[in-house]
Amino acid sequence: MGVEVPEKYGGPGSTFFTSMLTIEQIARVCPSLSVMVDVQNTLIVPLISRFGTEEQKQHYLPQLATNMVGSFCLSEPNSGSDAFSLSTRAVKSGSDYMITGSKLWITNADRAGVFLVMANSDPDKGYKGITCFLVDRDTPGLEVGKPENKLGLRASGTCPVNFDQVKVPASAILGELGQGYKLAISLLNEGRIGIAAQMVGLAQGCFEHATRYVLERKQFGQPLFNFQSMQHQVAWCGTQIEAARLLAYNAARLKEAGHPFRKEASMAKYFASEACVPS
Repeated sequence: MGVEVPEKYGGPGSTFFTSMLTIEQIARVCPSLSVMVDVQNTLIVPLISRFGTEEQKQHYLPQLATNMVGSFCLSEPNSGSDAFSLSTRAVKSGSDYMITGSKLWITNADRAGVFLVMANSDPDKGYKGITCFLVDRDTPGLEVGKPENKLGLRASGTCPVNFDQVKVPASAILGELGQGYKLAISLLNEGRIGIAAQMVGLAQGCFEHATRYVLERKQFGQPLFNFQSMQHQVAWCGTQIEAARLLAYNAARLKEAGHPFRKEASMAKYFASEACVPS
């Protein structure tokens, strides 16, 4: 859950590519669990590692590496694809901030111990007023709603999160005031590679089950796999998965090497998502 957490904070200090391999392999067996691992390793841990103060790192990273799940709160009822038209507000009150608003479709919300909340602290500046706050689960006024009744990945909790005058100190700001949009943009591109790794793992798990079945199942006195039309389907699926895997690995490689990777991450996410859906 904390693949890249530095050793000084109790983690293994491994790499982004290792995170992708971990997400992929877990998704082969349980795609729902891989969602939790993905969000933790591509959003929560990197945000705190890169933009947190030393005090924030010392407080949260050891927990995230051992016994705490984090949750990223960006989407709202009227802010999905247009992620920065947020209505959640953070109003200055003395040395503190009062957060009010609602978030929807928040992954890990049912289990999270800390929420990274995007709220606008200066609406007159538009998206440049968005600030990221670290909000602990037991903060008064924070309420996690009932998990959504989803079609798939049902063991991954996706819940609304409501904030009713949630009081947080200025020290809860992650990064700088008004820089939340930059934090989100910098990490969401990496998150696309994580989604691709999830989908590759999910597709691989399904492929292994299906291949095993067509080798064992017999019709007309022979395994289904002996029929050429079935061999064509198996070959096509295997090729799609391998192509998706290489796209994901290439995007991860570019990211790790410090090269531009936004286009490659988007391609990997798109292709891998298509590859894991029956057609």
